[in-house]
Amino acid sequence: MKFVSFQVGDRQTYGVKRDARIVELAGLHGLPQDLLGGIEEGEGFLQKVKRVLQDDSAEPRSYSHNEIKWLSPLPKVKRNIMCVGKNYRDHAIEMGGEQDIPKDIMIFTKATNTVVGHEETVLHHGEMTEQLDYEGELAVVIGKRGKGISLEDALEYVFGYTILNDITARNLQKKHGQFFIGKSLDTTCPIGPYLVTKDEVVDPQNLKITTRVNDEIRQSSNTSEMIFNIPTIISTLSKGMTLEPGDIIATGTPAGVGKGFKPPLFLKKGDRVVIEIESLGILTNQLQA
Repeated sequence: MKFVSFQVGDRQTYGVKRDARIVELAGLHGLPQDLLGGIEEGEGFLQKVKRVLQDDSAEPRSYSHNEIKWLSPLPKVKRNIMCVGKNYRDHAIEMGGEQDIPKDIMIFTKATNTVVGHEETVLHHGEMTEQLDYEGELAVVIGKRGKGISLEDALEYVFGYTILNDITARNLQKKHGQFFIGKSLDTTCPIGPYLVTKDEVVDPQNLKITTRVNDEIRQSSNTSEMIFNIPTIISTLSKGMTLEPGDIIATGTPAGVGKGFKPPLFLKKGDRVVIEIESLGILTNQLQA
């Protein structure tokens, strides 16, 4: 299933994509009021949704795509987004050289204030940076609580997958050493448009990923090129830290970021960034003009 969180008028709700429409689910036949509540319910939530969609008498409201304002699938996240740095060999090299290829997983976080949805405007933060950069990434959403998760069991803890743009102020990233400030400016974590349940993704480690800026292809790769695969990421994070339902893990970006070009191709006012990942859809955001 492809879950969507959205706004109609002043009301925030969620639903699931069905053909060309979005079927609203919030509160229907005892379903939770938001998607995070559903994820926290576990497997029973998906079974309830399936029954509602199969019930001809349910008569849920549905909307066309142009009737809604898209939100991040999880508009309000409980914890910082966990991110893997330099998880594609070619990206590590473009950011420095062979010596920058990590031997162990690099982890940083983005603050919760960064999260926005598909087609939402990204602030340009011109008073702080002229080096705003895009990073197209596969994101994993955790589906159940776990600690000390084995490699073999790791994918059982996944609820689904989505697209994430880890927008970064490169000057702030360099200035402060730690990544947090450069990664956490408001609106710099677009996510969406869908949260796709894991049963619809045959192999998350073999998905084509493409990033375009104003229709120019900048990134073109495959999740098979990750240095540390998804089970390794989940298992490593969970060794001393409990993962919670709704946790979002960004798995790293491939080569082709703006900083990697000579001269660099940082984002400018009005630029449109389009990230497409096979089986997950297309995430589109425009930089504030």
